Amino acid sequence: MSSDSGEAGPRGELPRGLADDPFDYRVTKSGEVRITRGGRVVTVLGGAAGERLAARLGVDPVQDQLLLAKATGNYRRGNERR
Repeated sequence: MSSDSGEAGPRGELPRGLADDPFDYRVTKSGEVRITRGGRVVTVLGGAAGERLAARLGVDPVQDQLLLAKATGNYRRGNERR
């Protein structure tokens, strides 16, 4: 069962929105992290922020999705009403 709070579920599952439409990313030679979703570039992180994110990506697919969502600002903060 997925959690709607934006956090991974009890078994490391993705929240419903991320499971249905996951983020993708590409690290460029210049160190930028290009974050895409649905085939469109959502955000580009460069400099120190891009380097920090790139260092944390690639370990766990669930964690990657949560990191990418937070980097784009597209995540639930737990206080939204339905």
